[in-house]
Amino acid sequence: MPLALLVDDDPDVLIPFADLIAREGFQTETASNLEEARAQADLLANELAELNRAAAASRDARSAVEVQRAEASARLNFVREACTNELNQNLEYAGRVADFMEFAELLCLDALTRAESCGGHFREEFQTEDGEALRNDERFGFVSAWEYQGPDKPPLLHKEPLVYEEVKMTQRSYK
Repeated sequence: MPLALLVDDDPDVLIPFADLIAREGFQTETASNLEEARAQADLLANELAELNRAAAASRDARSAVEVQRAEASARLNFVREACTNELNQNLEYAGRVADFMEFAELLCLDALTRAESCGGHFREEFQTEDGEALRNDERFGFVSAWEYQGPDKPPLLHKEPLVYEEVKMTQRSYK
């Protein structure tokens, strides 16, 4: 269910507006001032970031990221008062939170697309008997570039092969 964060210091305006938005299918949270709204946005951003970290770390992370994508998209729908000609820093902040969440989701998707442990991506199911990262350079010797396809479409993966002339890709040991 999408979440709407409504801000107004007049309860006679805020409560009926929250009821109207709720009838449209939104879960509503209210704040009486921008400082309170910013604190709620901070809590939401931290909660979503923690869920993304947990999703990336788990063995079933692919399905968790799908659930997370739906939750993040729904929760970052902010409804605000009528626009003014002034800069709305809270709306700008909400946009930045949404950007960070989208980027975190893409990092998780990229890590989960690679069926290996390599670099900063260690996956429990891809490790040597000694507990070291198990690489798969034959299948994943490329740089990923993800292309945005639209709001309701998954990103498209483009692969740029890694070609080394002087250095050989090898399994590493950090012991």
